[in-house]
Amino acid sequence: MGQRLSGGRSCLDVPGRLLPQPPPSPPPVRRKLALLFAMLCIWLYMFLYSCAGSCAAAPGLLLLGSGSRAAHAPPALTPGPDGIAPRLPFQAAPATPPAAGKEPAEGAASQEEQSPETPDSPSSISSFFSGSGSKQLPQAIIIGVKKGGTRALLEFLRVHPDVRAVGAEPHFFDRSYDKGLAWYRDLMPRTLEGQITMEKTPSYFVTREAPARISAMSKDTKLIVVVRDPVTRAISDYTQTLSKRPDIPTFESLTFKNRTTGLIDTSWSAIQIGIYAKHLEHWLRHFPIGQMLFVSGERLISDPAGELGRVQDFLGLKRIITDKHFYFNKTKGFPCLKKAEGSSKPHCLGKTKGRTHPEIDREVVRRLREFYRPFNLKFYQMTGQDFGWD
Repeated sequence: MGQRLSGGRSCLDVPGRLLPQPPPSPPPVRRKLALLFAMLCIWLYMFLYSCAGSCAAAPGLLLLGSGSRAAHAPPALTPGPDGIAPRLPFQAAPATPPAAGKEPAEGAASQEEQSPETPDSPSSISSFFSGSGSKQLPQAIIIGVKKGGTRALLEFLRVHPDVRAVGAEPHFFDRSYDKGLAWYRDLMPRTLEGQITMEKTPSYFVTREAPARISAMSKDTKLIVVVRDPVTRAISDYTQTLSKRPDIPTFESLTFKNRTTGLIDTSWSAIQIGIYAKHLEHWLRHFPIGQMLFVSGERLISDPAGELGRVQDFLGLKRIITDKHFYFNKTKGFPCLKKAEGSSKPHCLGKTKGRTHPEIDREVVRRLREFYRPFNLKFYQMTGQDFGWD
């Protein structure tokens, strides 16, 4: 330390520029840009969040994913949040093998119902919001009927931004009731405030225990029934079974207990499901008629926007689904969506829909119409609607 540099300076007197310097502070402009970028990210996030419930309302911007995405994932078997009703006991009746070509009507469902068409892949926005919202028990259920047009109605409804629905049929109130409401709720898609949770299982309408079970879940549940000319419905039901089991007896032989006497076999599910008045009586013991909406399967094909208007009104939704969402597919013979939910492409129901029916003996058709006529008239009186099947 005693050494001195030339000029009489101490070695400690080295100029500051020779010592290590702290890094210079960022210019004010750079700091402002970083702050602006952070604010932009926050604004973009808030915009997308607020858009979740309204963007899909604009034609061509059907962005929200459907609840069916959640339905394809294996359900978690953990108990739900506090407040979920405990599991309710249910003793299933032993199954008995049906006669060849015949299936039990009550609680019966085809393989097609168990494995419905795979919905379109979710959009990027849908994936972004898949973790948003909460799972709720359904406020509305499409309870029937098989081969009436329930799949078409559900696909059309899923276009609405305020409807979230399970794609696959849960079959909770007819097959899995012993698993409890917590399990059932876990199958539902997540919903945001103002959205409706829905599911559809057509076999509920002919399941004797279903009305009381749904009422026990919520007396306010809205019920939708898609009905169709019972004779045409029976032939369609048979056609579906025939496509899977080509060796079954003819429609004519299955229709009658005794062809000579003309006695109809009402134990065959294809016939029994179409006795709508009988099944409706069970539902009216637990729900008022005003809490049920009966959709015409025929008008769902000839005037889909009109029927969807009635359904939207019934659910308390804004009429967003209109004529501009549909086009008629001449090949299939029914309407298709111009842009399906979560997709920018036209969408028609799959090849399992719109099958060509086999030719049925006209005398058999005439006899079936006579059989159903009194039941149809009673159904018209009960619902206050004339469906024009006679």
